[in-house]
Amino acid sequence: MAPQRNIGASAEAELPEYAGHYRLEARLGSGGMGVVHLARSPSGMKLAVKVVHAEFARDPEFRGRFRQEVAAARRVSGAFTAPVVDADPEAERPWMATLFIPGPTLAEEVKRNGPMAAAQLRRLMAGLAEALRDIHRVGVVHRDLKPSNVLLAEDGPKVIDFGISRPKDSELRTETGKLIGTPPFMAPEQFRRPREVGPAADIFALGSVMVHAATGRGPFDSDSPYVVAYQVVHDEPDLAGVPEGLAPLVLRCLAKEPAERPTPDELMRELRSVAASYDTQAFIPAQRDAEQTDGPDRAAGGGAGTARGDAAPGDGVPFDEAARGGTAPGDEAVHDDEVVPGSAAARDSGVRGNAVPGNGLRPRGRVRGRVRGAGRGGGAGARSGRRRLLLAAIGAVLVAGGVVASVRALGGTAEDGTPRTAAAGFSAWTATPATRGGAAPQCAYGAGLLLCSRPGQVFALDPSDGTRAWARSAATGPASGPPVVAGGLVQPDAEGGRRLAALDPASGAEAWHRELPPQSATRYAGGVLLLTRADGSVTGVDGATGGDRWTARIPGHAVPSFTAFPGDPLAYATGPSDDGSGTRVSAVDPGTGEVRWTAVLEGTVKPVGAGTAGTGPAAGSDSGADSRSGSDSGADSRSGSGSGAGSGSGVGLRPVHFIAVDPGYGDTRAVVRYDPRTRTLDRVALPVPRQDAQAAVHGDVVYVLGAGGSLEAFDLARGKRLWHVETSVSRGSAPVTDGRRVYFGAADGRLIAVDARTGDLVGQTPARLGTGSDRVAGEVPAPVLVGTRVYAAGPDGTVFGVDGRDPGAW
Repeated sequence: MAPQRNIGASAEAELPEYAGHYRLEARLGSGGMGVVHLARSPSGMKLAVKVVHAEFARDPEFRGRFRQEVAAARRVSGAFTAPVVDADPEAERPWMATLFIPGPTLAEEVKRNGPMAAAQLRRLMAGLAEALRDIHRVGVVHRDLKPSNVLLAEDGPKVIDFGISRPKDSELRTETGKLIGTPPFMAPEQFRRPREVGPAADIFALGSVMVHAATGRGPFDSDSPYVVAYQVVHDEPDLAGVPEGLAPLVLRCLAKEPAERPTPDELMRELRSVAASYDTQAFIPAQRDAEQTDGPDRAAGGGAGTARGDAAPGDGVPFDEAARGGTAPGDEAVHDDEVVPGSAAARDSGVRGNAVPGNGLRPRGRVRGRVRGAGRGGGAGARSGRRRLLLAAIGAVLVAGGVVASVRALGGTAEDGTPRTAAAGFSAWTATPATRGGAAPQCAYGAGLLLCSRPGQVFALDPSDGTRAWARSAATGPASGPPVVAGGLVQPDAEGGRRLAALDPASGAEAWHRELPPQSATRYAGGVLLLTRADGSVTGVDGATGGDRWTARIPGHAVPSFTAFPGDPLAYATGPSDDGSGTRVSAVDPGTGEVRWTAVLEGTVKPVGAGTAGTGPAAGSDSGADSRSGSDSGADSRSGSGSGAGSGSGVGLRPVHFIAVDPGYGDTRAVVRYDPRTRTLDRVALPVPRQDAQAAVHGDVVYVLGAGGSLEAFDLARGKRLWHVETSVSRGSAPVTDGRRVYFGAADGRLIAVDARTGDLVGQTPARLGTGSDRVAGEVPAPVLVGTRVYAAGPDGTVFGVDGRDPGAW
């Protein structure tokens, strides 16, 4: 969408100089509700800022709709949308800022270059189907999907404008108000039963969008919106010009009855065989041969080629697409020191890519792999731009020389030098210990068992084969975390309950129980339960006996909130500073209640820690505590200091990591490391704030997973972002890592594996959707790491274990 400078009195009247902190530089376009401007943040980041028309800013109804749009855009912000950076629905002229995405709209592309080719259409349809799947899973119905609301970005289509009211686009009204949508792309029920519009309406719109992309017109075109409405409700669509192989699927989307239309998942299954599909299955590399080893390129320090990234004829990617620099299926990691042809960085630096005239759909991934045995070409300074230009020649070398691009072997040793091998004879397994509806099981490892809970139930599985050891009812709810082991006993997380119960890990029999005071909070740290009462007092409860060890108040904290992590001997109490401008952090010894150090850090921060092998995501076990990291978001800058003091004890005087959180919107804006020995603070800002972010730490590297599946690695010691990758996961769990890979779960039950050093996506398991999986679930269960084994759970009630040494074989 090309920026246009505002000219004329009316345009200037529509253009405030600033929206919030963002300077408006040019007009990108306008609609019935407002004007979209190209803007820049104080740091120079390009944004697209929508400002509501002055006439509508005075209308409470339109303000309410704009608030809904902002809320919807924040919920679905991810791989297939423009991430929301900031917004102020209450401003005199309400506005919303999203990341600026270079690229034409589908409407502009078709108008400029004509209808798209069949292969491009199938890839577009697959991408939009996955976008709608992610949008619908967070409970949002777009209601206005049309070519002008689809951006063709370098990494695939982006759907914009969520929940917008466009009165100028829709000339039809009902007695109760305005119809929302654009007639040529509205579903029959939007005209007949506008109050009952559901996700299927977006599928109908997708069918209409595909007809437009294939023919340059809609399936129900007319000069009159009233005639269009009649034809949408009563007539059959005009599919002349739609490719024969695609027409039946488009026709299903355009069914008059919502129940007869396919779901996004059904569309993705139909399109899964398409080369360069947007199905997230596509990024998974082919399983390597058992005898393959790293070649000379590995010894030289280069990354091994990936089976999908270095596509050759016969790899499922058309050779002509590979030759022109297109990519194989999937998202490849974008390393920050590389300039990719066609990217914004490439345009700024003058690097040119090999663009294809008329190629309306930009390739989704980027060519990143190196070919084993092919050397590094231009040496250490060679970048992906040169690799892309040479892709056709590389493909010829692969065919002529019989060289096979492979996934690098994932062996090696642990940090202590011990080999990374699983126990002999371990095989992947799946167990279904409970089939009742509700949230997916939340699991942790302790006492040699895989301990899991679901609403109303806790159970134990043998981690070697998934055999159920025992099960019993428990006061667990939908928001309960997994059980922990404290004092040698299993302690279920009785979310919001009044009663604690400790269970014998061998039988599940109750060992002790304890009534909890009203409005109390609990957190396990090692073998101790930290019980915080409403009056702010804290009691350390012995996990083995249920008796009190100590009771105290934490200085400077009215009512402390505790966090604890595996392998860390301390628990961290957080709360607002005295003046409310910062966060007071106190490191507490859970065994004694002694405060080891206290610091006041600028802004709102939340501690994050490890989710490491042998502990599980919430293993408050006797060797650690809950590793589920808090998320959400924001603050900025680099480097600073924390005020405060600590005791002279050296116990626990290790650096602590945080995410900096915007207290207003909850977006993660920075990662922070505080060193209590030197009382210094290091801070690295996120290039784009992340909503609902969760994090895991290994050493000085913090891995941040945002809503929509954006995963980034930040090295606090070096003060930089190492890599980032878009995984296309609509909602993910808290990540866990052993330093070699980062694992997280998806809302559809998949387990995702990412190389912790490079950001390459290296494996995933199949989805595990059960009955009721269309409902928006609660917290996605985090994986559990035990040695080289990885355990996870799905919304269908299953728990499964896989060998983490070879994610490509999952």
